[in-house]
Amino acid sequence: KPLVLLCFLQLFDAVSCLAKENTRLLVLGRKHMLVNSSNWKREIMKEMQNKADFFFAENISEDDAFLLYATLQSGKHCKFVTRDFLRDHKACLSDSLTRHLFRKWQRGHQIAFTLSVEGKHINFLPALRYDCVVQTTGDTWHIPYKDAYEEKHSYEVPRKWLCIQQK
Repeated sequence: KPLVLLCFLQLFDAVSCLAKENTRLLVLGRKHMLVNSSNWKREIMKEMQNKADFFFAENISEDDAFLLYATLQSGKHCKFVTRDFLRDHKACLSDSLTRHLFRKWQRGHQIAFTLSVEGKHINFLPALRYDCVVQTTGDTWHIPYKDAYEEKHSYEVPRKWLCIQQK
């Protein structure tokens, strides 16, 4: 299958999966998605449009700005899904504190996903509800960690915690 068609089927899978949770969905895309072609099937687009709201930007637009605006405008509980790591947007931020706050916001709002081995199904990892830093309570420390080194993206954080208690 061509990569674009695979992406289209992944989008369909993602919309179908998220719609089952009775969540209000907004899909940001480009106008070329509305043209029936070998890569974009009109009947499948119509089926997705019954499950989610869509906004189609111009084909040459930078859709990340729409994504960030829509997420921020929708309120603090809004989450977003994208394959983009938003590195360019972080790089445009003027100071390290602002970049840190953006990464923290991103970790709390971006839903990560992985593809199944055969690439047919999407598995979602929920956004974190807590800050992934060493946390202490009295004589107890909670330290996030990974079993082995693996490359990660800035919004991905360890999902395992080591609990140490002083006696």
